[in-house]
Amino acid sequence: MSKWVKTILFLAGSAILTRFIPFASFFRNLDTMVHEFGHAMATLLLSGNVLRIDLNPDHSGVTYSMMPSSSTWGIAAVSMAGYVTAALVSVLLFYLYHKRYLKTGLLFITAVALASVIFFVHEGFGLWWLLGLISLNAVVLYAGTRPGKWDQYGKLLLKGYYLLLAFLTLEEAALSPLVLVVYSVTDPAAAGDAANLAKSTSVPALVWSLLFTVFSLYCAKLSLGWFVKGRQPRSHDGGMQ
Repeated sequence: MSKWVKTILFLAGSAILTRFIPFASFFRNLDTMVHEFGHAMATLLLSGNVLRIDLNPDHSGVTYSMMPSSSTWGIAAVSMAGYVTAALVSVLLFYLYHKRYLKTGLLFITAVALASVIFFVHEGFGLWWLLGLISLNAVVLYAGTRPGKWDQYGKLLLKGYYLLLAFLTLEEAALSPLVLVVYSVTDPAAAGDAANLAKSTSVPALVWSLLFTVFSLYCAKLSLGWFVKGRQPRSHDGGMQ
């Protein structure tokens, strides 16, 4: 069986299984946070202005920004940044899992959430969701790194929590472009970033949706490769400390 087929089957199985984990739906906004944060960072790097980010209860999000109207390719780059950033972050999380740097990975997620609160998300559901995520991360980090008689349980909690966030991020990053493919066929104007790219570049939304899908699946294959390597025995476990 090819690695691509294994990747798709693993993603499908993971997506089904995580539906049975209590409160997993709460963490599905993590991919949305990273996606919108990617849009915001690209906007700032290209001398644009980020007005705000909205994160919604249905796991959708919107980044409101302003770019120079003459910057056609800048606008295109901002539109591409969301799916690309989300896919790359999923690879990063599993790479850090492979290296046993779970604390580093969780601190990274917390830093993105904190930066979002400070600079981009100031009201509504998104603000309270981010504050809740930051608080949960802080509790797990404390439990997972506190020395004492219960430290092994804390490490198990840290590992389980980290993998939950990593897999949910992976699933959403890999599968959400498929939704764009459907919209690109049935209602191209509603195809989100692919529709914006079609307007900026004259390349059809379906093409952009398929490119996002291929890139995201490639990143998923890399992520699962790091996950398998991370499960192999190691001579030390310093990264979780």
